[in-house]
Parts: sequence; C-alpha cells; structure tokens
Amino acid sequence: MDKLDVREYFNQPETLQPMELVYGVVREPAMPSYEHQRIATRLVARLHTHVEERALGQVCTSVDVVLDKKASVVVQPDIVFVSRDRLAIIKERIWGAPDLVVEILSPSTARRDRTIKVGWFRQYGARECWLIDARSRSVEVIELQATTPARLFSGEQGVRSAVLPDWTVPAEQLFG
Repeated sequence: MDKLDVREYFNQPETLQPMELVYGVVREPAMPSYEHQRIATRLVARLHTHVEERALGQVCTSVDVVLDKKASVVVQPDIVFVSRDRLAIIKERIWGAPDLVVEILSPSTARRDRTIKVGWFRQYGARECWLIDARSRSVEVIELQATTPARLFSGEQGVRSAVLPDWTVPAEQLFG
C-alpha cells in the first residue's frame, strides 16, 4: 500500500473504526472493549462537567489529532482536553498536541500507548498524559514537559493534574 499524506487520509470515507496515520501508513487497531468504553464514558462525563463549569476549554473523545502534518502523524487518543487559550488548534480536527491526552490501556495497545504514543505526545508538546489501567484499577499521570516522575493513583486517592489543578476525583470512581 502506498503511503498517505494527511490530506489523503482525511479524504477517506468516514468510519467508526479507530484509525491512525503513522508516518503515512494507516493503522487500524481493534475496536475498544465494552469495559474500555464504559471507563471512557465515566471519565469524559466528569471531565466535561468540570471543564464546562470552570470555562477551562473543551473535552472530546476519539477525535483525530494531527501531531505532525509533514511527517503524516495522526492519532486518536481516547479523550483529549484543549485549554481555553489554545482553542484555535481545534478545527474539524485538532491540529497540534492537546493539553491533556488520556489513553485507556487495552491488552493489545498498552505497550504502544506507554512507549510510542507517550513519546509522541511529549515530543509534540502535550502537557500531560493519563494512562488508565482497568486491570490494576489505576491512573498514571505523566507531566510530559516536566522532569518529575509519573504519579500513580488508585482506590480512593484523588487523581491530581497539573493541567486541571482543582481536579480531585477518586481513581475508583472512574472504574465504577
């Protein structure tokens, strides 16, 4: 298959199938599990309320994020937050790194999410990444532009964020 540029990728028929463009090659991971989507729904509902009440920016799920147009790198994080000051990066897609990206780990994607995708989010300027692990019922918060170590939250510990400073939802609430 020939490599695609970003324009060609976006001219493909719309689909609900997860897709990413990785250096011109289309990657189609398996559809997320019910548990994955249930966690995403619980989290996005809480994030949306938090962000809207404080007029902090916008939250969205499974949207194309163009990290590098020239290198043809487009990803679809599970959840993204773009702060009010950076809303101009949102068009029909997000053109640039969101302030916060959330990946809910699946057995088939966990390694890639923890390494390659976190590396891209850091490289392209995202401020923070949350890795949510349903198996261990934990949330790992990584400040991507800082040298501080990742923080792990579980149980009744309130998940804390540098991007959303007054966010303190207990990790357990995300899993139900």
